[in-house]
Amino acid sequence: MEKFSKLKELIAQAEKDALAFYEKGNKAAGTRLRGALQQTKALAQDIRNEVTEKKNAK
Repeated sequence: MEKFSKLKELIAQAEKDALAFYEKGNKAAGTRLRGALQQTKALAQDIRNEVTEKKNAK
């Protein structure tokens, strides 16, 4: 559950950059957003693997 909480936190932080990029046209915020989304993707994959592992262990 710790990883899931971290994922939620990462998305909440990325929201600020998304707003700055889409509403204000801030290119640096777009770069930060892309990085955050890449981290989100990796963390989500880790969570998927963990869920599958626990599911198959039972």
